[in-house]
Amino acid sequence: MSKDKLGVNTICTHIGEIKDEQFKGAVSPMYLSSSYEFLDVDVKRYPRYFNTPNQEYLSKKIAALEGTEAAMIFGSGMAAISHMFLAFLSKGDHLVVQNTLYGGTVNFIKEEFPKYGIEYTFTNGYKVEDFEAAIQSNTRLIHIETPSNPLLTITNIKTITELAKSKGILTSIDNTFASPVNQNPIEYGVDMIMHSATKYFGGHSDICAGAVASSNEHIERIWNVSKNLGGSLSDMTVWMLERSMKTLGLRVKAQTKNALKIAKWLNKHPKVSKVYYPGLKSHPEHKLAKVQMKGFGAMLSFELDESLDSERFQRALKLIKSSMSLAGIESTVVSPHLTSHALLTQEERKAVGISDQLIRFSVGIEDLKDLKKDIEQAMEA
Repeated sequence: MSKDKLGVNTICTHIGEIKDEQFKGAVSPMYLSSSYEFLDVDVKRYPRYFNTPNQEYLSKKIAALEGTEAAMIFGSGMAAISHMFLAFLSKGDHLVVQNTLYGGTVNFIKEEFPKYGIEYTFTNGYKVEDFEAAIQSNTRLIHIETPSNPLLTITNIKTITELAKSKGILTSIDNTFASPVNQNPIEYGVDMIMHSATKYFGGHSDICAGAVASSNEHIERIWNVSKNLGGSLSDMTVWMLERSMKTLGLRVKAQTKNALKIAKWLNKHPKVSKVYYPGLKSHPEHKLAKVQMKGFGAMLSFELDESLDSERFQRALKLIKSSMSLAGIESTVVSPHLTSHALLTQEERKAVGISDQLIRFSVGIEDLKDLKKDIEQAMEA
């Protein structure tokens, strides 16, 4: 059966599994060897070459989910995005990057690019006009993130890729917040798709990993850089990640369903001043999100009323955890100004709309009534 005709849950369950030909086990065997035969073999395998059996087969699952020819897995999301950038940007090249972006990516660009002589421009917004204004004669790559972290802005993927292609520029996207369950950027012409696989791919807050999905040609170019930088993932973690991804579709769909209901509830709450969620009709890009997303995702952010202390509110939660990461099956909250965007200055955070009252909410699979009850009691406390 062609994988193109398989549903997302079937891909998650079966594509990229290694058949246990010796003992006929139901799950993929784990190959922990760091040394493989080099004589009379088709593939010379080595962990740093990203081609051990578990690494190779898990990459097939990720590629199938994103609808690309190939994929690579890395030791973290930052390893994935940094290796991708360095594979396609050299001294004298220019990157156009969206201003509503994960703080770690922003910090990497600002701290590391000057060392390599790579130029960059952050857009003034997330509309196509903002990207076009930032393009220079030496622009080689445009990078976007949609939905963005943490304000859930929605960028029109198709218009950005059309702009880029008209000028011979490559495009990349951080698809972490949506996951392949809710969004497949390849359908809109994106060249490279990256993920912090720590998040929805792992889904249980116990794995750190990253991924890039693209064409065979682009993945080959990334591999040529990555084999020298050494950001590969251990086969123990690769095996755990494959196991976790079998339930990716089920988890994300359940979390997305919860998030929409929570967002609507918070949007009417008297102690919440604003909710950022593309599933709300009040969201500026709600109609666009309906077009390019299959679901609105399980991430949202909200601003507490000034009468509440954001840190005391989070400390008072009993069920929802205060946690730096996201996308686990358990619901978590975090203050972006203290975590993901802590490396930015107060002025930089203010410029992109991140206030001290902003709470990023990663919605889990718990019963909705229990999540609401916990938020209410924390507000009262």
